[in-house]
Amino acid sequence: MIAETGLAALWLAAALAALQFGLVWAGVKGAKDELLTAVRPVAVVQGLLCALAFALLIWLFVRSDMSVKLVAMNSHSLKPMLYKVAGTWGNHEGSMLLWVTVMGLAGSAVALFERTLRRDTHMATLGAQAVISLGFYAFLLFSSNPFERLNPPAQDGQGLNPLLQDPGLAFHPPTLYFGYVGLSVAFSFAVGALLTCNVDAAFARAMRPWVLASWIFLTLGITAGSYWAYYELGWGGWWFWDPVENASLMPWLAATALLHSVTVLATRDGLRAWTIMLAVVAFSMSMVGTFLVRSGILTSVHAFAVDPERGSFILALLTLYIGGALALFALRVGTVREGKQFEAVSREGTLVVNNLLLSAILGIVLVGTLYPLGVEAVTGEKLSVGPPYFNSAAGPLALLLVVIMAAGPVTRWQKDRAPVVGRRLLVPAAVTIIALAALLAFAAGRIGVLPLLGLTLAFGVGVASLAPLWKRNLRRTPLFTWGMVIAHLGVAVSLAGMASESAFNKERLIAARPGDKVEIAGWTVTFDSISPLAGPNWTALEGVMHASRGSSETVEMRPQARFFPSPPTPTTEAALLTRWDGQLYVVLGEQVDDERWQLRIWWKPFVTLIWAGGIMIALGGALALVGRVRRSWTAAIRRAYA
Repeated sequence: MIAETGLAALWLAAALAALQFGLVWAGVKGAKDELLTAVRPVAVVQGLLCALAFALLIWLFVRSDMSVKLVAMNSHSLKPMLYKVAGTWGNHEGSMLLWVTVMGLAGSAVALFERTLRRDTHMATLGAQAVISLGFYAFLLFSSNPFERLNPPAQDGQGLNPLLQDPGLAFHPPTLYFGYVGLSVAFSFAVGALLTCNVDAAFARAMRPWVLASWIFLTLGITAGSYWAYYELGWGGWWFWDPVENASLMPWLAATALLHSVTVLATRDGLRAWTIMLAVVAFSMSMVGTFLVRSGILTSVHAFAVDPERGSFILALLTLYIGGALALFALRVGTVREGKQFEAVSREGTLVVNNLLLSAILGIVLVGTLYPLGVEAVTGEKLSVGPPYFNSAAGPLALLLVVIMAAGPVTRWQKDRAPVVGRRLLVPAAVTIIALAALLAFAAGRIGVLPLLGLTLAFGVGVASLAPLWKRNLRRTPLFTWGMVIAHLGVAVSLAGMASESAFNKERLIAARPGDKVEIAGWTVTFDSISPLAGPNWTALEGVMHASRGSSETVEMRPQARFFPSPPTPTTEAALLTRWDGQLYVVLGEQVDDERWQLRIWWKPFVTLIWAGGIMIALGGALALVGRVRRSWTAAIRRAYA
C-alpha cells in the first residue's frame, strides 16, 4: 500500500505540473489574472506531493520491504540504518526521485517567497519550471519507476554497493542535486525573462540568490566527493579527472561564471545577454552530467549502470530543453537592451576576463570528457584522456584566472586606472615575489613549474583577497563583503594544498612482514600484526601499525582489507593520520606470500588544505547569501512601512 501511495503521489504531482504549465499558458494568452493567481498554490502542492513520494520511498527502505524491486536490488535487511536511509538515493531510480523532489520543492519556494520579480516574469518562470519538471516526471514514471513491485517478493536484498557504504553517501549526492536543481531554477528565470523581455537589474537581483545557493551546494558536493573518493578508494589521489567527476565540475565552472555575471547585472546593470546565456549553459552542463552518469556509456565507480534506453530519454530531454532555450535566446536576444557601459580597466572588466577564462576551462574539460566517447562511437576505438591533458591544458588558464581574481577586488566599478590598480597590488605582488624566491632557494629542482607557480600565487592571492577589508571598519563591513573575502581566501588555501601535495608528495610501495619498519618523509611506520575482524555486514583483515616522527608520540593506525558478502565485493579502508602539515596515508594490499603483505604508504604535505579551502569557499558563499537576502528583506520592510 505504501508503494502504491508513493506512485499515486508521483502521478498527481506530474498532473499538477501539467496543470501549472496550462494555467500559465492560458493566463498569459487570455490575460486572465485569476488563472495566474492559481499557479502559486498548484506549484506548492506539487512540491509537497513530491516530498511525500520521496518520504514514502525512504520508509520502504527503512522497513526493508523486499516486495519493492528497488529495495531488493539496493538494500539488505542487515544493513545499518544509515545505509538503509542513504541507500534510498544510492541508485538510479531513487536518486532521480530525489532530483525531482528537490526540483518540486524549489518550485514551491519560488512560488511562495519570490516577490520582487515582475508578475508576468514570475509566472513565466513557474511555467518554465513546470515544463522541466514534466520531462523528469515522465522519465521517472515511464522509464525509472522507483515503486515497481516484485512478485513474489525477494527473500532478502542484494545489498548496497560496498563503495557507497560510507557516511559520504548521506551528504555528497544530496548536495550535488541541490546544486543542479538550483541551476534549473536559474534556467527557468532566464527563460521567463526572455519570454517577457524583462532582463534588467531587478531580474538579476531576484535570480542571484538561487545562483548563489546552487553554487554553494555544488562547491560542498564536489569538496565532499573529492575527500570521499580520496579515503575510500585507496588510490591516494584527490582528483582523477574521471568523466563523472568532470560531470560535476562542469556545472560548477559555469555556475561560477554565472554568479559573477549576475552580480554585474544586479549591481551595475551590465552583461545582460551574457548572464542569460550563462544561465542556459550552466543548466546545460548539469543535464550533460546527468546524461553521462545515467546513460550507461561510461564505466566509472561513480556512474549508475543503467541501460542505454534511459540514456536516450535523458538525451531527448537535454535536446528539448537546451535546444529550445538556445532557439528562444536566438529569437529574443535582440530584445535584450544593452546594459551600462564600462571601461576595460574596471571591476566589470576583470569579471568579464574571469568569465572568459572560466568558459575556456569549461570548454577544455568538456572536450576532454566527450572526445573519447565521440571517437568510440565513430570508430569503435577506445581512447583515454587523463590528467596529463587536463593539467597541461587547463592548469595554466586556472593560474591566470587566479591572477585576475586577485586584481578584481582592488579594482573600482565602471572605471579605474591601471597605474592605480598596480599600486594597490604592490603588497600582494611583493608577497608573491618573496614566496617565489623562498621556494626557488629551498626547493629548486624538486618542484615542477605548475606546482611552483601554484604555491607562489597562493600566497599572493591570499593577501590580495583581504584587500576589501583594508582601511575599513570591520564591524560595519557588510556580510556579503566578508563572504567574498572568505571565498577568495578559500581559493588561495585550496590552491596551496593542491600545489603542495603535487610538489612534495612521497610514496612507498613495499612487501612487509609483521615486525618490519618503513621510513618515509621522516616518519617511521612499524608493521606490528595482522588479524581477522568482523563488522556489522562485512569481514576484514586488519593491519595494526604504529607511526612516529622524530620524538613525537607513537600513533596506532589500522588499515583494513574488507570483504562484503552482499553483493560479494572486496574493498580497502585506508588508515589516515592527520597532522597540521599533512597526512600519512596507509593502505593494506594483498598477501604476497606466507609472511609478507603489500603496503602502500604516502606522506601528503598540506593535502588537507584542499578540502579546508573548499569549505571556506562554500562558507563565504553562504555568508554572501545571508547578507544579500537580509539586505533585500530589510529594503522590502522599509518600503512596506514607508
